[in-house]
Amino acid sequence: MAPVRYAIVDGMNVRDSRVHNYPPRWNAAPSQDLLVIRRNPPTGEVSLEPLRWGLIPYWCQDPKGGRRSINAKYETVRNLPTFRDAYRRRRCIVPVDGFFEWKAIKGQKAKQPYAIAMKDGRPFGIGGLWENWKEPFSDEWIRTFAVITTDANELVAQIHNRMPLILAPGDYSSWLSEEPDPRELMRPFPALNMRMWPISTRVNKPENDDPSIVEPIELTTSAA
Repeated sequence: MAPVRYAIVDGMNVRDSRVHNYPPRWNAAPSQDLLVIRRNPPTGEVSLEPLRWGLIPYWCQDPKGGRRSINAKYETVRNLPTFRDAYRRRRCIVPVDGFFEWKAIKGQKAKQPYAIAMKDGRPFGIGGLWENWKEPFSDEWIRTFAVITTDANELVAQIHNRMPLILAPGDYSSWLSEEPDPRELMRPFPALNMRMWPISTRVNKPENDDPSIVEPIELTTSAA
């Protein structure tokens, strides 16, 4: 995921007291803390705060947190035990400028990465789920999240069969609401508004986290 900007929270009455402590990320990766928009079920307050990418279900008994899911498929998110309670009660939005996908190249082990964003350069919101989990030894509460994926739209389908759930701006409030099953919001985002370009394989290492990550490159014939 490309660097987070916060324009999408305008008009959402979001509390964001800790935003400025987190520098932009150009190459976000699982296990990192990322800024996420979530709604507190008891109070209804919507806030922007750091959550760890890799969801741990609240009922997990593994002292290390078990297998941490980074993605949840829209087809099964409402039914799988790992996700179903969070889907009903703890949905969230990940604000980003773009995301990455990798294209398999016939005859090559290495995949070609691509950056995908909006044509107008605006930030957008990816739909996800969040959870609270208590670390058994320290009793510390750890807040984690996973991103929901859908079928790829016509643009992304050129390189991959899945893509993140991109929410239309008018659907943000509905996604964060008390509605237990907003399945009508989980659909591929229109390809017409998006663009895609090849980038360097430097993106494969999370420590490479700088603006050059998203610069376009020239492809060889075999990688096209």
